[in-house]
Amino acid sequence: MKQLDLLLINPGGREKIYQILAKEFSAIEPPVWAGLMATFVRKKGYSVQILDADALCLSPEEVATVVAELNPTLTAVVIYGQQPSASTQNMPGGGATCSAIKDREPNRKILMIGGHVAALPERTLREEDVDFVAQGEGLYTLTDLIEALKTGQNEELKKVRGLMYWEGDVIKVNDIPPNVKNLDEEIPGIAWDLLPMDRYRAHNWHCFDGLKREPYVAIYTTLGCPFKCTFCCIQAPFKAGEKVQGLNEKINSYRFWSPDTVLADIDILVNEYGVRNIKFADEMFVLNRKHVLGIAERIMERGYDLNIWAYARIDTVKEGMVEPLKKAGINWFAFGIESGNARVRNEVDKGLDQESIYKVVREVQAGGINVIGNYIFGLPEDDNASMQDTLSLALELNCEMGNFYSTMAYPGSPLYRQALAEGWELPKNWSGFSQHSIDTFPLRTKYLTSGEVLAFRDKAFYTYSTSPTYLNMIKAKFGEETLKHVKKMTEHKLIREHVPKSLRDVRVHEEVSAPQMI
Repeated sequence: MKQLDLLLINPGGREKIYQILAKEFSAIEPPVWAGLMATFVRKKGYSVQILDADALCLSPEEVATVVAELNPTLTAVVIYGQQPSASTQNMPGGGATCSAIKDREPNRKILMIGGHVAALPERTLREEDVDFVAQGEGLYTLTDLIEALKTGQNEELKKVRGLMYWEGDVIKVNDIPPNVKNLDEEIPGIAWDLLPMDRYRAHNWHCFDGLKREPYVAIYTTLGCPFKCTFCCIQAPFKAGEKVQGLNEKINSYRFWSPDTVLADIDILVNEYGVRNIKFADEMFVLNRKHVLGIAERIMERGYDLNIWAYARIDTVKEGMVEPLKKAGINWFAFGIESGNARVRNEVDKGLDQESIYKVVREVQAGGINVIGNYIFGLPEDDNASMQDTLSLALELNCEMGNFYSTMAYPGSPLYRQALAEGWELPKNWSGFSQHSIDTFPLRTKYLTSGEVLAFRDKAFYTYSTSPTYLNMIKAKFGEETLKHVKKMTEHKLIREHVPKSLRDVRVHEEVSAPQMI
């Protein structure tokens, strides 16, 4: 039997990342990037399999057993999260997986690849039980490295584009290739046949209207984001390749799959796997009118009954977009509102005016699309008053779901570089970058400690989710079963080791007051 060329591993660790929420409330997402990598590698003529340890609930030791049985030429551990900024929180699971494989088979060749790895390649190589890391998005690195390992000649490693590796006690750094240009030709969709499709589950709020959360998938229709929010690390895998392509460092690339290629993928999902719940995982889906409406038109032509959610910005939803997107099955927009205080938003290059936030949210809701408002507590200029502004804005908007984050200086983001330059304390462990873990450790602000920020965030989420105004809206819009589900969700309390005991019972203000317009 011919040896398997590549095994892509999506590491586990969901329970550590989400605590008690992992059992029922968090999504179980397909590993989108592993699926894209598999397609790319197969198009080049190599054999590949995906082991989704997260979906299959495999321990690192169980993964090591499977690796030994499959005996691939190259084992690649893929570090990406459920959303573009969430790769770092998967490092503990990824690191444990690599160590378990090496404990069983010390000579097994392991590559680590992904968003966090691209942000910190040398540190990853030094700290993890791996032989190689990919510096950029890593697609050409995969195929080059397979070919090099097949020769059995260490000299061939010098030819592997984007590779960083050990040569004895010395770290070698190879030139980085440009990013993949023709997505339609080289990565036309995800290798769904290599994934355990019956294991994936939508976010609970995505299915408030019925709560049937399976089957579910996430797909990309674009890569990258042209905006430059300082807390975002979305471009980390792409910046090195952009530089090779000659792009100005201040410009972010933004690549598209054609609407026809996107729909070819959706055709497979609907007709072969019975999928209805879909997440467009693009960091910014609602942006290019031609692209967005082209996808919507093709969905409507097919008459599919889909339940889709996608990311948007307040300033990217233009006139004439809402109606066709709703008809195509986009039932949720996730808006990055971030803060209810203009001074705080402007500090992180999120220049939205308050009036536009209200106007666009109401227009979208009037068009039949639900809104999940994303809010961030603990941005650099935040104090207690400005965080209260954010909560007040959330309560007044009363979106169908509120996602409350605390600020993280994710590796690969401008905020991470600023934190290092300023000497701001960062999490001691990669798991501390998770929003829901026991050791969550958000960035402190100029005025508040990390513990104060996290305490406010947790209290704010509870205040919002138990607000009578919110619960009445949920019952009226989605029914009694969804209301019970939301109430059950708020019964679960996250354990937080970095919230001081003195702050655990401090309540935030529940009344709605006008956010400060400054």
